[in-house]
Amino acid sequence: MSYIDRANLGYMAQPLSQDLGFTAAQLGLASGLFFIGYVLVEVPSNMMLRRFGARRWITRILVTWGAVTMSTAAVQNVGQLYAMRILLGFAEAGLAAGILLYMTLWFPRSQRAWAMSAFFMMIPLSGIIGSPMAAALLSWGQILTGLTGWRSLFLVEGLLTVLTGILIFTLLPDRPKDAKWLTAAEKEAIENRLAQEAAHQEAHGALTGMRQALSSGRVWALALAFFAVVFGLYPIAFFLPTMISTLTGSISGTSNINSVLLAGIPSAMAIIAMLAWPKIASRKSAVFSTAVPMALGVLGLLLATFTRNNVLFIMAFCLSVSGIFTAMPQFWRLPPLCLTGAAAASGIALINSVSNLSGFVGPYLTGAIASATGNYTYALLTIALIMTAGLAILLTVGRRAEQAGGKQPEEVLQSLAEEKIA
Repeated sequence: MSYIDRANLGYMAQPLSQDLGFTAAQLGLASGLFFIGYVLVEVPSNMMLRRFGARRWITRILVTWGAVTMSTAAVQNVGQLYAMRILLGFAEAGLAAGILLYMTLWFPRSQRAWAMSAFFMMIPLSGIIGSPMAAALLSWGQILTGLTGWRSLFLVEGLLTVLTGILIFTLLPDRPKDAKWLTAAEKEAIENRLAQEAAHQEAHGALTGMRQALSSGRVWALALAFFAVVFGLYPIAFFLPTMISTLTGSISGTSNINSVLLAGIPSAMAIIAMLAWPKIASRKSAVFSTAVPMALGVLGLLLATFTRNNVLFIMAFCLSVSGIFTAMPQFWRLPPLCLTGAAAASGIALINSVSNLSGFVGPYLTGAIASATGNYTYALLTIALIMTAGLAILLTVGRRAEQAGGKQPEEVLQSLAEEKIA
């Protein structure tokens, strides 16, 4: 629901522009303004989740941002749209970082490669679900709600978010010890395993306090690396339907719907990649598992920049989107190696907060470059350059984070067994 609601402005960019007269730069700014509140409140929100528990705090986030999304259906000018996007950022702040922290309270280190991939798989899945949902509401929303298509899209998706919040409050346990489907022995086994890993990390120099995490150069460097990963995500999510429509030379309402549907294809390919890659990544380091798909993401952007063929353009974006989405969950194996306790809560929030600045800079910069040059060529090259710089940071700082994490006791035994077999 989070990523459907973030991307919906891109789905309705053309009809919104036609109705209210917005420019590409204004829409890019509106998309990016979401991240002002999101970035400012991310760390405090994660500390509140740690205090009050995931069930109550995530419910609060969902209900408030769903209400804001529904209210956005009433905007009449660009100033009102800007205000609602800023409010949406404040309302949703802490969701992603909170869930990432929540997962470290459930999954031991050896299981995080696939667990993170399963979680992040929901992002491209949201593109597959969101694209036809947006197309349907843009076409028939007025019949359903009595409002124009893009207003119906805001209203319906906001309502679904509120309902999701109610579901979270009903079903989500805060810790393994609260899970009704686990036996007492299973609860104890999970809690003991996680406690042993935390103690092992502390013994190897993992940061434990909030101030340590917020002042750590390694944490800030990891934040910059993930900034570069995510930098390729939001401009693509926001502008891809418009890029497809521009490439095909289509401006009619029917073609707008088709471009929205075509924009869902790269998300479908990303899910396949995210299902396949963890089988390899689980046997490789977190840096390797992140760097390889990230490099493919850059390659896809470069291919998309220099092709004018419709099919090749979409294929290039399939490669790029698959690489970016596949890199994201593998990156999140790194921070828990050098952070635990309050440091994990604040450090994960800081990394996610800094990375989400790309959600402000990326769409605005892309829209501004497109408006200035008349096409998206230089915008795509800029995204590829920033991702390449992030890849370089990852290869240096990421390796140090892995070395600081050390091997867990069961990993040491596994390595000895493999050496013996060899």
